[in-house]
Amino acid sequence: TQLSLDFKRQLCENRVFHLLSGFLHLGGLRTALYNFLFAKQQGGTFILRLEDTDQSRLIPGAAQNIQHMLEWAGIPPDESVCSGGQYGPYVQSQRLHMYSAAATSLLESGHAYHCFCTSQRLELLKRDALRSGQTPRYDNRCRQLKTNQVQEKLAAGVPHVIRFRLSSSSEPFEDMVFGWTRHEVAEVEGDPVIIKADGFPTYHLASVVDDTHMRVSHVLRGSEWLISTCKHLQLYRALDETPPTYAHLPLLLNRDGSKLSKRQGDIYIQHFKQQGLLPEALLDIITHCGSGFNSNRLGRRLDDLIEEFNVSKITTHSALLDLDKLPEFNRIHLQRRIEDEGFCCHLVDELKNHITQTYGSLIQDPIVLEPTYIQRVLHLRKGHITSLKELVSPMYSYLWLRPSVSWQQLEEMSSEVQDITALTIQVVQGCGNQYTAEFLTAQLKLIAKKLKKTKYSSVMKILRLALTGEQQGPSVSEVMISLGEQEVCFRLQRILKH
Repeated sequence: TQLSLDFKRQLCENRVFHLLSGFLHLGGLRTALYNFLFAKQQGGTFILRLEDTDQSRLIPGAAQNIQHMLEWAGIPPDESVCSGGQYGPYVQSQRLHMYSAAATSLLESGHAYHCFCTSQRLELLKRDALRSGQTPRYDNRCRQLKTNQVQEKLAAGVPHVIRFRLSSSSEPFEDMVFGWTRHEVAEVEGDPVIIKADGFPTYHLASVVDDTHMRVSHVLRGSEWLISTCKHLQLYRALDETPPTYAHLPLLLNRDGSKLSKRQGDIYIQHFKQQGLLPEALLDIITHCGSGFNSNRLGRRLDDLIEEFNVSKITTHSALLDLDKLPEFNRIHLQRRIEDEGFCCHLVDELKNHITQTYGSLIQDPIVLEPTYIQRVLHLRKGHITSLKELVSPMYSYLWLRPSVSWQQLEEMSSEVQDITALTIQVVQGCGNQYTAEFLTAQLKLIAKKLKKTKYSSVMKILRLALTGEQQGPSVSEVMISLGEQEVCFRLQRILKH
């Protein structure tokens, strides 16, 4: 999967985003995000263009996945296969006539030629180069074919490709990130294929033709394409078209400096979505680890990123991504969602689904599925949990299921268990409107002072075990607030009926 994102100009500046078919991963999301931010800053249009000209690499469902993942991330394209637009079609395999016309023009002007070299010959060239310690490259043999030789082979139906004739000298260009850059591609590469034997274009020709027809003014793409840019500029000149301005983005690497591998299933956006990660947490972490912003602080939302994005601040060194920090980013953004009334309603529904799927028929009291109960739990646990799924882990099962705790377990902790539970029930039943964590804590301390043998800390341990079945967790007063007066009394009375 390769993606590059371009910026197009009509009456105002607009954005173009195009990728080869493949599932969206972290590197692709960051490139998409930077283009989205740049487009929105300039009042432009974000466009999704699907590159499917390499038929051998097509993955079923990938095109839909890209669109859906961008929408989920909060950076949906304004123009795409789904939403349409005046620069379509937005799938390259539906634009083959444009690439064919461009190739014909290049052939007629002498900038391209037919190449009839077999795959066996090309493989031999590669082996010989590697054997002698050189970089494999095509030797431009078919450049020398005469017109009558070419016509004879074409008439005979000999399989062929079309290659672009590289110039022996490349002009420097000013990249928005890397500054003035120049690569003498003809010295290290053979003439590149622009139309393959199956009639489909390569990325080099397709991107140039598409950018021209879509009136692209800027191209933001990964730095792995920096060396190829001089090749693309030669194609623009050969087609007598004006090239766009380029900005090549530094690589996104693992924390240890190794390359993010697409073979790692956990770098795909679909994986993070399934794990319950919030899209704004992903956007935050992939921008926090890199450059291109006026400030670098944790917790930025999309509006902040748009406001603070500054393409002139993108540096050339790679961005090191530490995914171990992702839970902390998610915790911050989850807390913000809980505090937002509109978002919180969606979280309540989502958590209810998790509860039902996890515990289902085991639930004894249906009140735990009511919105007011779930919302109360969310607000009490905000800032402590890193994902919604955490709330249906065994540690929090007491919120949804009544724990099984024996009198013997509690009596081993204190001989005053009966007094502790009875006094606590009295406090809860007499709270009225004062049922708050602060009031409960103060009253539980008073209970401990009335006891002869049990300290306050032991009282808390007994109540926590009685109410949750666990020996660790949130404060006892928070547990009591979460469960509510009625459920707290029910669980404690059940203990007394041993």
